[in-house]
Amino acid sequence: MTRWRSLALALIALLVLAACGKPSAPPPKDLTIQFTADVRGRLVPCGCFTGQLGGLTRIATLFAENAGPNPLRVDVGDAIEGTADYQQIQYGYILKAFAQLGYAAANIGHREAALPLEQLRAIRSQSPVPLISANLLDAATRQPVFETHRMVGRVAVVGLVDPRGLTDSLGAGLVVEKMETTLSNLLPKLKGQADFIVLLAFTDEATLHALAREFYELDVILGGKVTQPAQQLERENRSVILYTTNQSRAVGTLALRLLAPHRVEPERGEITLVSDRIPEDRAIRQLASDYRDEIRRTKLNVDDPTKLAAELVPGVKQAASFAGSASCIDCHTGAAEVWQKSGHAHAFQALLTVKADADPNCIACHTVGFGSPSGYLREFGTKKLTDVGCESCHGPGSLHVEQRRSDAPATDHFRTLGAGDCQKCHHGEFSRPFDFDKFWPQVQHNREAAASLLKPIPPLPISKPQTKERR
Repeated sequence: MTRWRSLALALIALLVLAACGKPSAPPPKDLTIQFTADVRGRLVPCGCFTGQLGGLTRIATLFAENAGPNPLRVDVGDAIEGTADYQQIQYGYILKAFAQLGYAAANIGHREAALPLEQLRAIRSQSPVPLISANLLDAATRQPVFETHRMVGRVAVVGLVDPRGLTDSLGAGLVVEKMETTLSNLLPKLKGQADFIVLLAFTDEATLHALAREFYELDVILGGKVTQPAQQLERENRSVILYTTNQSRAVGTLALRLLAPHRVEPERGEITLVSDRIPEDRAIRQLASDYRDEIRRTKLNVDDPTKLAAELVPGVKQAASFAGSASCIDCHTGAAEVWQKSGHAHAFQALLTVKADADPNCIACHTVGFGSPSGYLREFGTKKLTDVGCESCHGPGSLHVEQRRSDAPATDHFRTLGAGDCQKCHHGEFSRPFDFDKFWPQVQHNREAAASLLKPIPPLPISKPQTKERR
C-alpha cells in the first residue's frame, strides 16, 4: 500500500510539474504603422529659402528614428504631383523612395486616378513598390487595375479611393466603384486569411468614420483626403482612425498591440511635423538628384511651343506675347529700380543654386511666361525671360511696348494687381507666411510720370496767374 501511495504521489508531482512547464499563450504582438499621404511629388523640400518643412528626404530620417519593431509603412494616396509627363517621371522616383524605405503598399489617390488607364498600367508594371486600389476599375472589364489588397503576414492592407470629386478628372478608361460596395464584396474573402485589416482610404474625415460604423471588420483606418492632419487618435466602432495630409509636411505613426484576431489596442497615435531640423537622408537626396538629371536631358511636352499653343481656347488668339523685362525698364525707370533691388530680379539664381533650373515643377515661379507659347523655354537657359520680371505679374507686354514705340494709340493697359496675383507663387511651402500688406511695400512701384516714357504726352500749357505790380 505504501508502495502504491508513493507511486500516486510521484504521479501527482509529475502532473504538477508538467502543468507548470506547459507553455503559456503567445504574448501580444507589437505593430508600428508609419504612413504618409498627400506627398504630392515632394522628394525634397522646395529649397527656395531656409526653414522649409517636409520632403521625403526628411521623412526617411524621421521614420528611421521612430521605427519600432517591424514597422509597416504605407502611403494613403496623392503621392504624385500631377498628370504632366515630367510629373509622371517624378512619381517614378517617389515610388523608388517608397521602396527604399520599405513601404508595403502605396494606395491610389485622386491625383493618380486622373491618369489614363494605359499610363497607370505602365506605372504598375515598373513600380518597385506594390500599388493597390480595390475600387479603381478598368471601365471595359470592370476588373481592378491594381491589387485590391496586400498581405503582410496576417495583416491585410486594403486600398480605396473616394469616387466623389473625380467626376471631371478621372482618367480615360477608368471607373470607380462605390467604396461600400467594394468592401461588402472584399471583406468576406479576407476572412480566414487576415487576422487584422488596415484600410487605406483616400477620403474625408466624415467618411472614414462612416466606413468604421458600417464595417466592424476594419481594425485600422488611415485617411488622406482630409482638410488637415488629425489632432488626436480617433475611435469609431471597432476601428482605430488616424489621418494626415499637407504635402509631405506631416506624417502619421500608430503603435498597436495585436491582442488576438481583430482585437487591437492602440498604444500611441500621433501626427509629427516634418520640421527643417530633421536631417535629410542622403540616399533619398540622391534620388532627387537623379530625377533632376533625367528631367534635364528629357524632351518634354512643355518644351514644344506648338503643343502649348494647342492648349489655348480654339479660335482665341493672344493679343500680346512676352517681350522681356529689358523692354520695360528704359521707360519705367522708377519701377525698374525697385525691381532690381528685390528678390524677384534674382529669382532664377535660386534654381541654379539647387540645380533645379530644368525642373518644370519649379521654373514657372522663377521665370517669365513658362508654360505659354511665347514664354520661357528650358532651352533658353539663363539667356532670356528668367527671373520674376515685369510680365510675370502684369502679363504679356509686347503690344504695350509696340504701341508706346510707335505713333499708334496706346490702347493696351495693365490692370491693377492684388494679393491673388502674388499668391499664384507665394503659397504653402513656396513662401514664408504670406501677408500682402507686409510684403507689397517691398516691391511697390507706382505709375511712372509721363516725362519718363519713351514718347511722353506733351504737357498741357499752364497759364501763369496775373499779379499786380508792386509800387
